[in-house]
Amino acid sequence: MNITFLGTGIMGAPMAANLAKAGHSVRVWNRTQSKAHIEHTQPVGSPAEGTAGADVVWLCLSDTAAVEEVMEGVLPAARPGLLVADSSTISPRASRALSARLAEKGATLVDCPVTGSRRGAEAAQLIFIVGGPAEALDRLDPLFHAMGQRVFRMGEQGMGLATKLAMNLNIALIYQGFCEGLVLAEKSGVTAGQMLDIIAATMLRSGVTDYKAEAVRNRDFTPNFPLRLMLKDIRLMLDHAREMRVKLPALETVEEVYAVADEEGMGGLDYAASLALLERWAALPGGDLSMAAD
Repeated sequence: MNITFLGTGIMGAPMAANLAKAGHSVRVWNRTQSKAHIEHTQPVGSPAEGTAGADVVWLCLSDTAAVEEVMEGVLPAARPGLLVADSSTISPRASRALSARLAEKGATLVDCPVTGSRRGAEAAQLIFIVGGPAEALDRLDPLFHAMGQRVFRMGEQGMGLATKLAMNLNIALIYQGFCEGLVLAEKSGVTAGQMLDIIAATMLRSGVTDYKAEAVRNRDFTPNFPLRLMLKDIRLMLDHAREMRVKLPALETVEEVYAVADEEGMGGLDYAASLALLERWAALPGGDLSMAAD
C-alpha cells in the first residue's frame, strides 16, 4: 500500500518505520525536515506532495492547530477513495469538521488516536482507538497491525477521540493521586521506594503506577509522553466536557498543576515530572530537577 506519513516526532517516527518494515511503500514529511529521514522511507517536500498518489495519508501531530494547518495542504490534493487516518489527539469537534471537508472530495477521515506512548510505538505494540466507517477500518486493518497489537472501533468518526480523551482523563487523575500520596508519605518520613513497594503489593496497584514506577524510582523523566502534551490533552478534555455539559472538578485542579509545571520548564519532560512540582511545593529534595533527564 502507498502511504504518506505526516508528522515523524516521538510517536510518528517509529510508527512510520514499522509500516516500512511491514513492506509498505512509505513517504514521510515533518515540519522539521531533519526528522523526516527514516530508514526505508522516502521524504516528501509538503503534505500536498505526499497526498498526491497516496492510498492512505496518516497523521500524527501535536495538537488541533497543527492538524488543521497540515490538512490545508492535504485537502486540495484529496480525491475519491483517499483514506486519511489521524492518530493525533485533537478536538473531536474539529476532527468532525475536517471529516466533512474531506467528504466533499470523496475522501474519508478516520480518527485513530493511540495509547502506548513511545515504547509501544517502537515495539509496534500500540492500541488504536478508532472512529470511522467499518469499510474504511477494514482497509486500514493491515496498517493498524503493522504498528500495534489491538484495534477498538468505538463508533462513527470522532468517537475514537472522545474515548481517548476520557482515557487520558483517567490516566491524569490516577497519576495525580499517585504523586500526592507519594509526597505526603515522603513528607512523613516514608521513602518513595517503600511506598512503591506497598503500592505494587496492594489494591492501589494499576497499569499507570506500574508504568511510571521505574521513572519515579530512577528520577528519569525522559519523555515517553511529554508533560506539555498531557497538558494539551487535559485542556482538550475540559473543552470537550464543557461542550457535553459535564463538570470535571478534579481535572480542573490537575490542569492548574500541569500549567504551573509547564511554566516552570517541565513541559519537555515526561508528565511523570509533575511529581517534582508537588515535591517542590512540599519543600522536599525531589523538587530539584537538576539531576533529572532533560
